[in-house]
Amino acid sequence: MDALTNGHQVSDMLDAEVTEELTISEVSDEGRDAEGVTDSEIVDQDPALDVGELKAAFEAMLFVSHEPLSLEKLALVLEGVPKSSLKSAMQDLQAEYETSGRGLQILEVAGGYVMVTRPDQSRYIKRLTNKAKPAAKVSRSALEALAIVSYKQPITRADIEKIRGVETSGVLRTLLDQKLIRIVGRQDIPGRPILYGTGKQFLQRFGLRDLRDLPPLKELKELGNPEQFPMELPFDAEEQEGEARVTDLSA
Repeated sequence: MDALTNGHQVSDMLDAEVTEELTISEVSDEGRDAEGVTDSEIVDQDPALDVGELKAAFEAMLFVSHEPLSLEKLALVLEGVPKSSLKSAMQDLQAEYETSGRGLQILEVAGGYVMVTRPDQSRYIKRLTNKAKPAAKVSRSALEALAIVSYKQPITRADIEKIRGVETSGVLRTLLDQKLIRIVGRQDIPGRPILYGTGKQFLQRFGLRDLRDLPPLKELKELGNPEQFPMELPFDAEEQEGEARVTDLSA
């Protein structure tokens, strides 16, 4: 009888231990999220930002960034904020800069956003620095080639030279060095000539969001900073005699 009693006691003790282990396991499981990550493993995330905080974050990032900030990049930095909310807040911030008379503006160029000084403030900036910022000049021939590439891309050097009527390797090298054009591939014909297209720097320099923002061809010469692009493209009737005419490129 004593052996039987002792056996029941041992069984009860084992059941109690098993129950306690199960309880601890259940509590531990409750501390895990849906993906099996414990509370201690959860990565800290930014608290929810209101519109004012979003715009303040935009200003700070635009101020320090040397490249256009895309919505995709902003979404990576501001985790958990939908792109639609980011775009709406950015548009609000752009409108504030446009209507408040500030010396800065926010532009959408090359697939992202940049903060720049307003053109009408350039004279004060020049006085502050005591000299105009050196501008990389682009020759008339380089501008002609750039116009052809921008409207006819992808295009080979032979096709550019056929339109211009002159040899083009030198100006293409200059445009490549300035990252205004880039090599985009090779044409699938004998010899596989290189194909050229415009680069991101082209969009930034001319203040374009993408190639769909290109104006009618004859307005290209009016884009950008006149100090950077002082040469007129020979699209007009008054072009000098003997210069190659670039026409009918918008087709």
